[in-house]
Parts: sequence; structure tokens; C-alpha cells
Amino acid sequence: MKKALKIFGIILIIIILALIAIPYIFQGRIQELVKQSINQNLNAKVEFSDINLSFIQNFPKAGISLSNLEIINNAPFKDETLAIAKSISFTMSVKELFKSDNEPIVINSIYINEALITLKTDKFENNNYDITKASDNASAEEKPAHFNFSIKDYQIKNSALTYLDELSKTTAHITEFNHEGHGTFTSEVSELDTDTHFNISLNIENTNYLNNNSIKLDALIDVDLNQNKYTFKENKAQINQLPIHFDGYVKLLDNGQEIAITFENPETDFKNFLALVPETYSKSIEQVKTTGDFKIKGMVNGQLTETTIPQFDISMVSNHASFQYPDLPKGVKNISIDALIKNTTGQTDDTYLDLNTLNFTIDRDVFEAAAHVKNLTKNMLVDAQVHGVLNLANISKVYPVDLYHKLSGILKAQINTAFDMNAIETNAYERVKSNGSASLSGFTFYSEDLLNPLEISQAQLTFNPGTVTLNTFEAKTGSSDLKASGTINNLLGFLFSNTTLKGQFDMNSNLFKVGDFMTETEEDEPTKETTTNPNTESLKIPAFLDCTINAKAKTVIYDNLNLKNVSGTLLVKDQKATLQNLSSNIFDGQLMLSGEVSTKAETPTFNVKLDASKFDIAQSFKGLELLQNLAPVIKLFDGKLNSKIAISGNLNKEFTPDLNSVSGSAFAELQSTKMINDQSALISKLDESIDFIDFEAINLNDLKTHLEFANGKVSVSPFTLKYKDIDINISGAHGFNNTVDYNMVFNVPAKYLGSDINRLIGKIDDPKVNNISIPVTANITGNYKNPDVKTDITSSVKNLSNQLLEIQKEKLLNHGKAQINNLIGDVIGSNKAKSDSIKTEQNNAVQKTLNDIIKSKKTTDSASNNNSPSEKLIKNTLNGIFGKKKEQDSL
Repeated sequence: MKKALKIFGIILIIIILALIAIPYIFQGRIQELVKQSINQNLNAKVEFSDINLSFIQNFPKAGISLSNLEIINNAPFKDETLAIAKSISFTMSVKELFKSDNEPIVINSIYINEALITLKTDKFENNNYDITKASDNASAEEKPAHFNFSIKDYQIKNSALTYLDELSKTTAHITEFNHEGHGTFTSEVSELDTDTHFNISLNIENTNYLNNNSIKLDALIDVDLNQNKYTFKENKAQINQLPIHFDGYVKLLDNGQEIAITFENPETDFKNFLALVPETYSKSIEQVKTTGDFKIKGMVNGQLTETTIPQFDISMVSNHASFQYPDLPKGVKNISIDALIKNTTGQTDDTYLDLNTLNFTIDRDVFEAAAHVKNLTKNMLVDAQVHGVLNLANISKVYPVDLYHKLSGILKAQINTAFDMNAIETNAYERVKSNGSASLSGFTFYSEDLLNPLEISQAQLTFNPGTVTLNTFEAKTGSSDLKASGTINNLLGFLFSNTTLKGQFDMNSNLFKVGDFMTETEEDEPTKETTTNPNTESLKIPAFLDCTINAKAKTVIYDNLNLKNVSGTLLVKDQKATLQNLSSNIFDGQLMLSGEVSTKAETPTFNVKLDASKFDIAQSFKGLELLQNLAPVIKLFDGKLNSKIAISGNLNKEFTPDLNSVSGSAFAELQSTKMINDQSALISKLDESIDFIDFEAINLNDLKTHLEFANGKVSVSPFTLKYKDIDINISGAHGFNNTVDYNMVFNVPAKYLGSDINRLIGKIDDPKVNNISIPVTANITGNYKNPDVKTDITSSVKNLSNQLLEIQKEKLLNHGKAQINNLIGDVIGSNKAKSDSIKTEQNNAVQKTLNDIIKSKKTTDSASNNNSPSEKLIKNTLNGIFGKKKEQDSL
């Protein structure tokens, strides 16, 4: 016995080792077969990270699994992913592994886990799932088939599917897809037991028909492979929480499918209507108290091909129903619903929807609506009526809807409208037939585009063919108030097709505060400045507006500016506001403004022109940061300012100019202006360096200058100031960071340059010398609050002294020459009989004159007495003259 057990143990160990080892022997062959099958059948790139063969996991069958399978399309969807799957497993009989290369391997079961499939049809009708290779001239029987399927079980777990059709503008998303089936396809007639559940969303031409609706299906299906017919029996489905029973069949045809299915809800309680609503919105309906009935039933019968759809008739009816949630104070009563969607021809364009009745009552408010929609898939035709009253505050009191903000307001409507969607989209208002009126009062509107809620106290609309007249609109947001009237051209387009809201309005306001229209945006990563307040403000112009607004406001507050009596035209389109002829009183003067502001890009931009007339300089300097940076020195002045500024750049989150980005030009003119007594560092430094000017007495009237600015720097064109008889020429530049680099050139008459210069002028005693002037340059650098002032006054005075000395020398030389010439004339013209004593007396007179000249020169020149060029020139000249005279006398 022990020997037998030992032998059995050895055999068992050998079997186990074989089960472990054999897969490694066949794994390479299976991997090669998979690759060959893919290459022969698919026109796509297929990759997988690993392939495993196991005899243990599915014993006594063999198991094959592929990990991280990925199918990537070739052209025309090149490099797009068609499908990915975390794992795909197959099971088969062990004997299948020992077949020859020409014999197919039979697969018994398939398991797919975490697959994601994207099916796509482009506008050229190409399908990304058409990846099977076209057959060549050889028949299918002549080709080796490496795999054959004899499936008894299959399962798809935790998967998803996306369908995109650019032609029909259809998008479908199936998520949390779990499906399994048990049966066999080997016999001609068999039975397949399936269980399916998933969530589905469906959008057709920007209209949501299903929104993450839950679908469950438990179906027993007869499979007839001879006729390719699949018959449903004992089938139960659930849409959200609504149970549905259905039966019928689907038959595969060469050009499509033949469908014949009927369905209905087995119960008639009105609670079934609430079950249609996704549970996320309807919450638990088990305890909801309901009365009345609700029935939904339908049929689908016909062929689904490229040119036809099945005929269908789906109806929904409810009479005298009501419901009330147990935790809510109010209920909805007198509910009547009569709706159907139908197609009787099999042509898509002939589908129509009739909402014959939709009535309900909340408290004493009765609301009635009806609509008829035809040609759903093309140019949809709409004929609708809405009549009744709805207290919006009651919505959250009768239905468990989650609202970020509390609803309030009374809506009253008496509207009849008929239109086609093409007319709405193309603004063909003559085809829009509307009449009636609507009003809204006590309504609070919340939007991510507004910092504060918009409280609409009253709004009244009159519906006309093609247009809507806004008779009254009164609202308040923050501390701002608005009153408006005008015409809206495409309100229906805005409501039904997500187009822009167009119109022309007249708007009035007593107080319009720009800050009330800011939006709160959250920073991605809070900085030190935003740690305590993570929200920053920025203004966004609503993208849905395309309108012209003629606006008037008694007061507009923008940042720290108070503008009075504002009027102008505002054009709003494509998130851009264009201002035309905007005028306002501010800083005791008049402002004219035109330009544009755009918030379309992530960083808002502006480009405006301002014309300021008679601004009070002190007020404008305190109120305008732009003026402080363009001309910081202006704070030293008291008077009036005229200016024209053209400026463009970016706006920061506070919706004020980003000074580092602005560029433009400016013209400034000062009127009735004087320097104020200000202890500024600049004036103090100038006073220390230049003592011949009282800067507070400079004449600033009618001062004009031009400025150019860009990259945070302001360049000032040269301009001239006047102080008494001194001209002051100024030029240079400064930065928005308060750095300065200016030159001031003072054309200073010599009389202002000290007593030494004045004494020297007095000795020269020449009227021309009194009008002489020299340039004195002051270089101002550094920072405006702590400037560095350097002048060349010392060198200028020295140059002037040298200049005056040269003038004095020339004058004395001319005087000496005149005396000598007179003396020579007297000598030549005298009688030879005159006595030598007279000659001596004359010579002494000349010598005395020369001594005086030389003595005067010595007192003003630091050079040596005997080596002065002027002295040498005089002596040489005199020696020459007297030498010639002596020669004449000797003759």
C-alpha cells in the first residue's frame, strides 16, 4: 500500500511539474499563431505586453491570456487608438495545442477585462473599426484559419465604449459596462442566457437625450444560426429605476438588420415616471407618495440599413397624477402628460414628436405647455405654446434638486411660437412667428461670469414675429443698479441653439460699479499673497453677448475713480467691448474716451485713446496711477492739465493696466499752472546745486510736451521753460519704477554768475558784454525719490571768465593800438623843428599807457608778467613801430 501511494505521489508530482513546464514549451508557438492571425486578418497595429499559457488556472482546460492589448489604427485614422484592454483570456481543450499548423484551434470561452473601445466615423464616412483586410482572389476555404470559436461562456467586465459620428453629430458614451453570456453556438439552434448593465449618455446635434442613464438587461435569447435570427424571450430591462418588459427579435441581413420589438412598463403607478429620471436627480423614490397612473409603451418594426430605419411608435401617458416627497413641504398636482415620438415611413426625416399635453399645478399656480416637433434630424420644425405661472422658489420645495443657489422669482408666460431651426441659426427672422408676453419678477440670477448675483426686480418681454421687445428691465448687482429697454433679435436662438444673444439696448444707471461685475477665479497654487484669500478677481465679458448698448450713468466707479455724467456707446461682441464717444466729468474737467477692451484671451488686453480737458492736476495725480507713472513730476504743480493719450497693453487681475506691458504716446499741456511749495527730493537737490533760480517762480503757463512710452520707460521730447531771462531746455526719460535720467540746460546770462564775474564785466565796460550768456547743464539720475543732481556750473563760470578776459585783452589791445597810431600820426606829421623834449614827453605818455595795460593784465591773469602772449604781442608791435620811427628820423 505504501508503495502504491509512493508511486501515485511520484506520478502526481510529475503531472504537476508537467502542467507547469509544458506551457513554456507551447507558449512560443501560441504567440506565433496569434501574431500570424492578427497580421493575416487585421489592417491595424496590434501590440500586447505579454502572452501566457496555463494548464492550472482553468484545469482541465488550457488557458491563454494577453496582457495590455492595444489596437492602433492606420490611415485615415493614423495613430488613433481603437481599443485597449488590460487583459483578454481564452480557454480551450488541451488537445488543441497538439494540432498541426493547418488545423484551427477551437476557443471555448473568452473573458475581457477593463476594455476601452472608441468607434468613430469621420465626415468622409470612414469608419475606424473597418480594420479587417479585404479578401483576395483565393477563397476563404483555401486560407488557413488559426483560430475557430465554439463559445460556451464569455464575459466583459468594467469596460467602456465611446461612439463618435461626425456626419450625424452623434456622440454616445457607455460606461461601467458589464456583460456576460452562457450557452453555445455550436448547434444550429441554441439558447443564450445574458446579463447586462451599463450607464449611457447620448447627444445628437448638441441635444442631450440621455445623461448617464442606467440600463439593466436580463435576457434569454434563442439563437438560430441558419437564419441569423436572435429572438428575445423572458426579457426584463430597467431604465434608471423604471422596469420594462420586452419581446421580439433581431435578424441579421446582408445590408443591415431586421428588428421587431415591443415593450412596455409592467406597472402603471405614476412612481414609474419618477423612475425615468436618473437617480442622481430623483433620489430615492420608495417613500414618495403618488396618485394617478403612468404608462410607457412602444414598438420598433422594420429594417435598419444605410438608407432606412425601423418604424416606431413610443408613447407616454399620464392622467390626474400627483407626487410629493416625504421630506419636502409641497407637492405637484393635476399632472397630465400625453407625449409620443413616432415614425411611420422608415425614413429618418419623417420622425416627429408630439407633446400634446404637459400640465401641472403647484399651490395655485397652473402651468400648461404643448409642443409639436417635426423633421427632427434635419431642419427641425417647432410649434409650441406655453401658458401659466411658475413660482421658481417652489421647485426646490417639491423636488429634491441640488442647487448651488436658492431659486426665487415669479415667471409668467403667454407665448405662442412657430419656427424652423434653420431660421434661428441664419437669423431669418421673417420665418419666426411668435406672439405673446412673458415677465419675470423677484428673480436672482447666478453666473460664473458675475461676482455678485444679478437681482432682477422686474423684466417684461413682448414676443413679436422675428424679434422680442424688452419693455422693462430693472436689476441690481452689488451696489450697482441697471435699467434697460431695447430689442432682442434672437432670443430663441440663444435658448435653443446656443447662439449669441443679439440686440440693441438703452441702459441707464444711477451707480455703476465695475467691481460688482468681477468674477472670482481660484489660483492653481496659492502664493504668500493668496494664502489667506485664495480668490482673485478678474472681469470677463460674457461670450454670449453680441449687442449695442447706449449707456448713461450718473456715477461710474472704476478702481478709485469716480466718473460723473457718463454717456457713450458700448459695442459688445466676441468677448470684446468697444467704447465709442464715451464722455465723463472727472477731476473738475472733461474726459473723452474711445477704444476697446478684450477678455477673450487668458490675459485681458486694451487699446484706448483718452482726451482730457482741464483736469485738476492735484486730483488727477492722486486718482490716476497711469498719470503718476507717465509724469511723476506733475505732482509738484498746481493748475489745469490738457492731455491726449493713446495707450495699449495688458490688464491685470484687478482689470487695471499692467504698466510693464503698456506702450503708446501722450501730449500734455499745462494751463494756469504754478509750482507748489513741496519738499520733494528733486527740488531740494536742484536748489542745492543751482542757486540762481527760484524753481517755484518758473513760468509754467502753456507748457506743452510730447511723451513716448514702452517697456516700462517714458521718453520725453525736448521742451523749454522760462525763468525771467533764463531759458531752461529739458529732455530725457524716466521709468515706471521711478528711475530718472534727465538733462536740464540753463542758458544763464553772465550777470547771474557771481560778484567776481560782475566786477570783471564792470571793468570791461562794454554793453555787449552785459548780454553774454553761457549754458549750464544739470544731469539728473538715480531714483525720483532720491535723485542725484550734477551740474557743470564751475567749469561754465571758468569758461566765462576766460572768455571775458579775452574780450578785455582784445579791448585793451585795440585801445593801445589806437593810441599808438595817434602817436605815430602826430610824430610823422609834426615839424622836424620840434624840440626833443616834446618827443620825450610823448614817449613817456605811451610808456605809461603800456604800464597801465600790463598792470591791469597782471591783476586778472595768473601767468607770468613777462611771458604773457598779449604783453609780448603789444611789446613787439610797439618795438616794431618805434624801430621804424627811429629809422625814419635817422633818414
